[in-house]
Amino acid sequence: MPFTIAIDGPAASGKGTIARALARHFGFAHLDTGLLYRAVGAKGGDPVQAARSLTPDDLAREDLRSAAAGQAASRVAAIPEVRAALTEFQRAFARTEPGAVLDGRDIGTVICPGAEVKIYVTASDSVRAHRRAMELGADEAVILAELRERDARDAARDVAPMRPADDAEALDTTALRIEDAIARAIAIAERARTQARP
Repeated sequence: MPFTIAIDGPAASGKGTIARALARHFGFAHLDTGLLYRAVGAKGGDPVQAARSLTPDDLAREDLRSAAAGQAASRVAAIPEVRAALTEFQRAFARTEPGAVLDGRDIGTVICPGAEVKIYVTASDSVRAHRRAMELGADEAVILAELRERDARDAARDVAPMRPADDAEALDTTALRIEDAIARAIAIAERARTQARP
């Protein structure tokens, strides 16, 4: 039976790095669901049609990690028809054998509410802005403003707002080295797998 790990949280909290590490540790498939929305935003044109016609090539674009793609993703993610078009893809991926790790903003609340493990990864605004600025070689103050704008939009949208699932375990990475954050996430998942075994 597939084992699903849902990792949610705001941008630059460390959720992607943690999700990739969990996938490697357990030998699971990994999906960065934000890439789906970034790809839709980057394609331009009608967002709903873009969502319905996504291809692997769209997900391989080199500009998907840019700040502009992140802002575009946040805008198209607020469109209910776009979310609906991408929901089934994500849910099917989540049941990949022997397991899957999905990271995003609504995995534990909307996409996979029945996931065996749900972790909500957070970090302070200033730490997240510093991380993203270092990653992109951008101005930290500008990144901070963009992150706050995006957080507010993602948390306030009517459809699938960004919030922790009621049964998610919180993982604050503000003061953690990435190795320690990964170790804590692995411990959470290991505990759930042990409890799930008959």
